[in-house]
Amino acid sequence: MYKVDLSVDQSINKAVERRRSAETARKARIFDTRLRVMGLDVDALNQQVHLKKQQQNMEMQRGKAFDKLRVWHDKALLQQEADEKKKRAAVHTDLTQYWSTHQRVEDSSDTDLKTGLRGALRITIPESELGPASMQIFNGEDVELEQRKKEQIRKTEEELRAQKEDNERRRREDKHREMLVNKMLVYEDLMGVQQRTQEEECKKAARIALDNYNHALAADQAQNLKEQHRQEERENLSEMWHTLTSDMMTECAEAVERQLGDGRPPKVQVEKWKGMRPEQLNEILREREKQRVEKQRQYEAEKVKKAAWEFQLLKQAREAEEEEKRGAELRREKRIQTDLYNMHLAREQQARQEYLDKKLYTNKPTKDYFYQFNTSSR
Repeated sequence: MYKVDLSVDQSINKAVERRRSAETARKARIFDTRLRVMGLDVDALNQQVHLKKQQQNMEMQRGKAFDKLRVWHDKALLQQEADEKKKRAAVHTDLTQYWSTHQRVEDSSDTDLKTGLRGALRITIPESELGPASMQIFNGEDVELEQRKKEQIRKTEEELRAQKEDNERRRREDKHREMLVNKMLVYEDLMGVQQRTQEEECKKAARIALDNYNHALAADQAQNLKEQHRQEERENLSEMWHTLTSDMMTECAEAVERQLGDGRPPKVQVEKWKGMRPEQLNEILREREKQRVEKQRQYEAEKVKKAAWEFQLLKQAREAEEEEKRGAELRREKRIQTDLYNMHLAREQQARQEYLDKKLYTNKPTKDYFYQFNTSSR
């Protein structure tokens, strides 16, 4: 067999290298304690921020480019419009100049018809040398010219006469209509004057009646006011007399109590009360002394009851203190027993630990034992 140098496929090697690099980066990311605990890939976040900023910058540049392109298009359109206006103006100027130079009215073949033989082409050749083609007016043309002119004059006169009669008739009708309108206006003015006169008379009569009513009403009000003043004076005098002769001013003691009958006590009229009598004051003093004695008796009874209650509380406090002492003694004994039991357990645990350390587990693992773990990210 012949030895042939075949080229190695570089894509496979590149793929392998790419996977190895990705695996190495993944190991570094996974086995990094800070990243694993924090839960954030700062590099990835920074890369995302960088890509986002690049995208924003590209969009901004694209927008600016589009803005510049729009401005350029607008300027181009404005320039094109200005150029077209200039071209149209130049074409119009050239066309006008061409008309004025090469298409004048004076140079046309029918100049005599358009301008009434004024400015027509003058023939400088003598008439004896001109032929039949140079003739413009021939004998026998327009034979009825005079008759036609007379007929036209007659028709014109008839039309003028009819127009004059029509105008005269219209003028008479307008004059008659104006006269009727004036008569109607005069009649309306007369009717308006009569109506205004009647309205003035009615208003005058109404004012007179209103004045009479107001005078009568004023007189009635004045009479009522005088009567009201007299009534108020009578009421004031009566009130003054009643006040001067009332029990309040005379200080009548019998008027304070009003007998109700049926064995009920008399009712005191507050508005007439002037004070208590000596009998009433003595009755109040006796009632007050009675209340004081009753209050003193209640105070003594309350004092005795309070002393008994305090004695009972003191007795209960002593009993509670003795109970607390007994409970403390029991807890102390229980704690001593618990301590003894814990010491026993500690000695047993220590003996167990010494057995494990000195007799059972005598071979300690080396670093190589721990290095065999977590060697791959899978």
